[in-house]
Order: sequence, then structure tokens, then C-alpha cells
Amino acid sequence: MPSETSGTVRLDKWLWAVRIYRTRSLAIAACQAGHVKVDGQRVKPARPVRAGEVVTAAVGEMTRTVKVLGLLDRRVGAAVVPEYLEDLTPPSEYQRRAEPRVQPLFNRPRGWGRPTKRDRRLLEQVMRPAPLE
Repeated sequence: MPSETSGTVRLDKWLWAVRIYRTRSLAIAACQAGHVKVDGQRVKPARPVRAGEVVTAAVGEMTRTVKVLGLLDRRVGAAVVPEYLEDLTPPSEYQRRAEPRVQPLFNRPRGWGRPTKRDRRLLEQVMRPAPLE
């Protein structure tokens, strides 16, 4: 049974408990860097969070928006998390995370081993900047 509290909980502790950040240290660093906002305001990690508030947190390349439904001071399993937050993150954020960021310049099939001397020369030829005239 999760340890549900009736009063208030530190924001960094709640973000960690509902699995938005992997560690409390990451939650604290995100708050201090201004990546976490509560109702549109930048907040400090020790700020108390209350039920009904909307929390926006930048997690990697995506910005998660959640509504606080319940307070926790201990980390819970992923199956229990929906009881304590409502995910308001737009689907476009999840799609953006799924898209590959950089297309590879060369598609070398897995299992082909190291490039040969000839392969390396071809790569260098393509990677070499064009001479200025």
C-alpha cells in the first residue's frame, strides 16, 4: 500500500514518487534549472504540491503536463501512478519523442563488422568538406 499523505509533499519528492523523474536528484536539478512549472510558475524543489495543481515538467526531449490527483511521499509502481496524476500531455509530445532525431548518413547493416580500408576511404570522401574556391 502506497504511503498517501493528507497534508503537503515536496514537489521534488512527488515528481520522483509518480515516476516523472528517475531519481530525486534529477527532480531537484530540473526544478532548479527552471524545467518544472506549477500552474505556469517556475518553482523550487521544496515547494509543497497540492491536489488539483497542474505541473509541467521537461523530461528529456519532451514536456509532460500532469494534474495532481493525490499526494505521495514514497515511490509507487507504474501501475498505481494513474491514481495520483492525470496525464494532460498532448499526443504530439509522445509522437515527437518516438521520431528519430538524426537520420544516419550511412546505413551499415548490423553484423557487417568493422569497415574495410576501402569503406573507410569512401566515408572520408563523403565526410570531407568541399574545398573553398
